[in-house]
Amino acid sequence: MTHAADGDARMPLRKEKQQYVGMLYCLPYVVVFLMGTILPILYALYLSFFKERMVGGSRFVGLKNFVRAVSDSKLWESFGRVSLYFLIQVPLMLALALLAALILDSGRIRHIAIPRMLLFLPYAVPGVIAALMWGYIYGQRNGLIGQFFQMFGAQAPNLLSADAMLFSISNIARWCFMGYNMLIFYASLRVIPGELYESARIDGASEFRIAWSVKIPMIRSTVIMTLLFSIIGSYQLFNEPNILKTLVPEVINSYYTPNMYTYNLAFTGQDINYAAAVSLVVGSITMLIVAAVKLFGSRWEER
Repeated sequence: MTHAADGDARMPLRKEKQQYVGMLYCLPYVVVFLMGTILPILYALYLSFFKERMVGGSRFVGLKNFVRAVSDSKLWESFGRVSLYFLIQVPLMLALALLAALILDSGRIRHIAIPRMLLFLPYAVPGVIAALMWGYIYGQRNGLIGQFFQMFGAQAPNLLSADAMLFSISNIARWCFMGYNMLIFYASLRVIPGELYESARIDGASEFRIAWSVKIPMIRSTVIMTLLFSIIGSYQLFNEPNILKTLVPEVINSYYTPNMYTYNLAFTGQDINYAAAVSLVVGSITMLIVAAVKLFGSRWEER
């Protein structure tokens, strides 16, 4: 009985020790999260309450920068533009990624590692390089598309025009991120028990029916996760339009996207305080959109 009592006394100590070990493992992430996310947000919040003057230094202005941001037509124009970009780019990109993952998971493709690698390869290309490459491809005269049309004596469409620019940018992002999302979907499909497929086939279900009624419902949480990441990425759009701006400055202005607007306010206009307020407004709206989609996704998962 004495030994049993000693063992019971040691158990809480072991549990406490395990908890401390777990906290120790989490410490590096917590430090990076605080230094890389929380502190910059707090510093931006601090800056947004002031206004830098040419004479007299900074002055506390309270919420005036936020009031100015809420009524800023340039900010809302850029926000509406990235919202349209999201509607153009994300649904098709996720649909293609899911279709590719389902095809790879069907087991009817030989040497599956090759197409999987080829689909994922564009994600390894930095966004700046991808924008430069596609900027050349889009060229109406000397670009790849322009040269192709010239072979047949035809005029190439201007894919860098104001009307086509969002579609051109969305195509670059789709090319870069489709393989990344495909790999996430494919990894989720691989952990679904094979017995479910066998049961469905015994019941006479076709492969299309299995994909629609078994596979896709089983990875609902993954679909929602990729959608949330895509929303955040869409409202952070910066590299592609910023690179293409050098090719067509008359089409892409300094406030083409919220991130470009914030960047130019801070580093070109030297209005750091207002740029901080704008970035916080954009971040808050993005968080609200993400929260709404997450709520909708949770209800879809519960069905």
